[in-house]
Amino acid sequence: MGVKGFVEGGIASIVAGCSTHPLDLIKVRMQLQGESHVPNPAVQALRPALAFQTTTTTTSSAIHMPPPPARVGPVATGIKIFRTEGVAALFSGVSATVLRQTLYSTTRMGLYDILKQKWTDKETKTMPLSRKITAGLIAGGIGAAVGNPADVAMVRMQADGRLPVSQRRNYTSVVDAITRMTKQEGVTSLWRGSSLTVNRAMLVTASQLASYDQIKEMILENGLMKDGLGTHVAASFSAGFVAAVASNPVDVIKTRVMNMKVEAGQKPPYAGALDCAIKTVKAEGPMALYKGFIPTISRQGPFTVVLFVTLEQVRKLLKDF
Repeated sequence: MGVKGFVEGGIASIVAGCSTHPLDLIKVRMQLQGESHVPNPAVQALRPALAFQTTTTTTSSAIHMPPPPARVGPVATGIKIFRTEGVAALFSGVSATVLRQTLYSTTRMGLYDILKQKWTDKETKTMPLSRKITAGLIAGGIGAAVGNPADVAMVRMQADGRLPVSQRRNYTSVVDAITRMTKQEGVTSLWRGSSLTVNRAMLVTASQLASYDQIKEMILENGLMKDGLGTHVAASFSAGFVAAVASNPVDVIKTRVMNMKVEAGQKPPYAGALDCAIKTVKAEGPMALYKGFIPTISRQGPFTVVLFVTLEQVRKLLKDF
């Protein structure tokens, strides 16, 4: 029964991940908007109050401040990628997505299923919400630790197109990405941002899987709908919204830490997750942590719907095995 849960979860996760990959790529590009690692030394020498002036001073050492870059929405971001990089660019890093879902999602879905079977009351056939959340936290954390190398590769491959041509990494596949990262930056680079990945995965899995099971139970218990496609879609979309709200701030920081380029002998842009969070909030404001929320919910909603609808169908197909 344990192996069956891993297989069912893995199939559903890969189908959901591949079908919503373009939305995930747009989300990553939006989360990196406004990020800059090329500071202006003249501006840094000014007091903080003057560093954000947009007018030109009249002194001999007048400094011309460039206006802040305009925020681009998900539709405009998608169109820009399509026009400048081609339709294939919307599936940049899809091989890493397949590997990530195979490692991360298969592990978390399988472990959650095992814990669910162990902790479900044999008589009432229900499990308290607190146990569902605990099971999600455990399964998500372990799954993220296993799948972090694929996650780093996926973020870099998705973000590569926004860089100047001379600075692009140009990974040909997830295998090439992992191999080159290991050679150029060391094995530890594969687990860069792993604390963020684990924290995000624990939040997503606990909110997503626990919410789905809880909402589905409530719908059936109250007789709102029968156990069918309508129930699965309603419960899964609600679970996707809860997961997006809970995980977006961590996801923004994770994306930036994983994508940062570390040059030999130079100080990295971020010292860690907390440093990245502080710098992001100081430079762009607290709402920067919800940057890319629209594409996140636009992706998380369909992803969760496809995930659970596919999972329910796969369970029906494999029920006799």
